[in-house]
Amino acid sequence: MPVMITVYGLPNCETVKKARAWLQERGVPHAFHDFRKQGLPNERLDAWLAALGWEALLNRRGTTWRQLDEATRAAVGDATSARTLMLARPSVIRRPVVEWSDAAVSVGFDPAEWSQRL
Repeated sequence: MPVMITVYGLPNCETVKKARAWLQERGVPHAFHDFRKQGLPNERLDAWLAALGWEALLNRRGTTWRQLDEATRAAVGDATSARTLMLARPSVIRRPVVEWSDAAVSVGFDPAEWSQRL
């Protein structure tokens, strides 16, 4: 069975770990794309921004965001500035980003929502 789902994120992220374990427990084939090792594909980021919006993708609660200086955080106010930051610091993206077999894109892990998708 070909892989139809791709999970993007960081392997040490607790939410990504939970999401991947949830898929594995249900025998759902998926690919994992590690932002740190494999990079953040420009074209994928553009598709996610179009589908979800920059506000949904930007993780303002994470460690990476909190470690940014105030000027950098203040400069993020639109899709262009958010995209620039996400390309420079992929760990500022809320995780996991999932590309589903029906071409839909989601961000974050919600077992109830994922059950409905499958």
